[in-house]
Amino acid sequence: MNGNIRVNINTGDTVMIVQKNDQKSGKLTEGIVKSILTNSPRHPHGIKVKLESNLVGRVKKIL
Repeated sequence: MNGNIRVNINTGDTVMIVQKNDQKSGKLTEGIVKSILTNSPRHPHGIKVKLESNLVGRVKKIL
């Protein structure tokens, strides 16, 4: 599924995110969505979420 569209992402989903400091390297971090931070229905770089581990990043892949 596409991580650029907000309706595809729900709290409790397992996702792969890219954190701000990893954007150049493209390193992905896996986690479970705690909350969705982006209010708009879509974002070209991915919907910003907070994981249960309190890490924040943009969704690149929904598992």
